[in-house]
Amino acid sequence: MIKDEFLTQSYGKEITAVHRHLHMLLTPRLATLRLGFGQHMFMLLLSMKEGVNQKTLSEQLMVDKTTTAKAIRKLESEGYIHKEIDPIDLRNHKIFLTDTGKAVVPKILDALAEVMEIGTKGMSAEEYIELMRLLNIILNNLNNHVQTQDSNDSIEKGT
Repeated sequence: MIKDEFLTQSYGKEITAVHRHLHMLLTPRLATLRLGFGQHMFMLLLSMKEGVNQKTLSEQLMVDKTTTAKAIRKLESEGYIHKEIDPIDLRNHKIFLTDTGKAVVPKILDALAEVMEIGTKGMSAEEYIELMRLLNIILNNLNNHVQTQDSNDSIEKGT
């Protein structure tokens, strides 16, 4: 693409606005479940893949370790998750949903479905699939660049 097109049609502006509106619509729905915006992602991932550690959660959700640690602390204090020491690597903790956490997951899915339906109104299933495909291209390109940059920074620092 030509640089001038990016100046008039930046995908970043739209993605930021979508994120802001998702935040405004999801936050009150999640608040009734004692969840903050973003914590639902951890719950959903754990519902599909229990017994992972914090590092895996960070990698899968593409968030930094500090964000993951804060979310895990909050979810644990709410009684939604519990940690167990990994018998193979005693430095790690495996994270599991509690029965309370498992009971909340369908409510999270309902809230997400409601908001996603609002956002995709007037869009066909094919258009939604194409949107996700294109967003994943952008995300993977940016993520690969960040990972390469982080690796280069580590090499330069000698870590």
